[in-house]
Amino acid sequence: MQPESSKMGLWGAVSLAVGTMIGASIFSIFGLGARLAGQNLPWVFLVSGGLALLVAYSYAMLGRRIISDAGPVEFILKAFGDGTVTGALSFLFWLSYVISIALFANGFAGYLVPLLHLPQDGLAKSLTEVLVVLAFMALGLLGSSSVGRAEAIIVMVKLGILGIFVVLGLHTVEPTRLAPVVTGEAISGSFSAVSVFFLSYMGFGLVTNASEHMTDAARNVPRAIYLSILVVSIVYVLVSAVAVGNLSVAELIRAQDNALAVAAQPFLGHTGFLLISIGALFSIASALNATLYGGANVAFALARDGELPRVFERKLWFGSNLGLYLTAALGMTFAVSFDLGNIASLTSSVFMGLYLFVFASHWRLRHEYGGSGVVIIAGIVSVAAVFIGLMAHQWETSRAGFFTVCGVFLGSLLVEWVYRSRTGRQFVERELGEVETELAKWEREVTSLGKNLRSAATHRKHQR
Repeated sequence: MQPESSKMGLWGAVSLAVGTMIGASIFSIFGLGARLAGQNLPWVFLVSGGLALLVAYSYAMLGRRIISDAGPVEFILKAFGDGTVTGALSFLFWLSYVISIALFANGFAGYLVPLLHLPQDGLAKSLTEVLVVLAFMALGLLGSSSVGRAEAIIVMVKLGILGIFVVLGLHTVEPTRLAPVVTGEAISGSFSAVSVFFLSYMGFGLVTNASEHMTDAARNVPRAIYLSILVVSIVYVLVSAVAVGNLSVAELIRAQDNALAVAAQPFLGHTGFLLISIGALFSIASALNATLYGGANVAFALARDGELPRVFERKLWFGSNLGLYLTAALGMTFAVSFDLGNIASLTSSVFMGLYLFVFASHWRLRHEYGGSGVVIIAGIVSVAAVFIGLMAHQWETSRAGFFTVCGVFLGSLLVEWVYRSRTGRQFVERELGEVETELAKWEREVTSLGKNLRSAATHRKHQR
């Protein structure tokens, strides 16, 4: 059992989730958001946050009792047992972390290399991607508490930068640009935007992937999940309101990936570009740090429980597990070797599928673990609608990405079936939280018994 002093506290876990959610997307999505939702963008983020809370409800109710770094995979295993689908989802879950690491490394290099006036293609970019992953892998070797403290610092810096953007930008906002538009076209576009931007909140699940390394996980897991969504919702709504309130929809669409930097010009001028670039670097760094830590935990937990090959749980080098090194190595390989455009959507699709399975798991376990059936059903209907909307948007914008997602899902089922047939390995259910609770109970009883024995011995001594 990990010593309490080396575990991550509540705010470390909150920082981990916030760091993942407020990543590169906050600096690059406003062009797309304006094209889809127009001036309804702040309301889209508000609705998306509400949908995230529906999913978070099931994560929190199950995560407070099922303490495992495997997170949602452990929930699904508990509800449906071992099987090919559970195994395929677990592999895809870990793979989505690897792809996310590659995307964050790529995004970090995309901001840093131009800022340093280096060539944007070739060695400089690839070397930056490798070095930033290696830097956070080294941080991961220092343990959970170090990762949590570093994440808290980075998150505070980037929230400070976004805070400057909001505070200064509110003075130049034109209120008429924030009024909701309720025409049929605007509502349809806003729904499409919700399908895309709902996924900006998916990082809250990382809390469950660090639960074995948290102090008082049964209490802090739900609190960290809800607090992280609250913080991110406030940031997204305020930042989008300032962006939409300072620029017209047409200007935001023209700005594309630099929309936030362009929105800062009315009140920050050229300094805004530098400020937003620095903020983007801190945001991507924190997202990379949190994702690498979560991916390594998932790799170790799944190997320990019988899904990934046992090599992932071997202890090597500085006492760390090989899952950290392999997750980092594959992330770097994806970053420098592949065109990430067609596989970026895979992470979103995997998480949407996992959310639906988590809802189904919560429904089956609600009498044992608690939970409102009405909330669970509302979550299933809402997320299913968003998932359909996401796939429809993908079909319209990237057929190659759509078929890649379908192919990977089917391929993972085939690989899982072959893997199980050849190795005979199965999942082993582990509820570390229940084990720790039982151990703590026995420890208290033994301590109490010792005190009673000492008290009885002292009493007899006095009687003599």
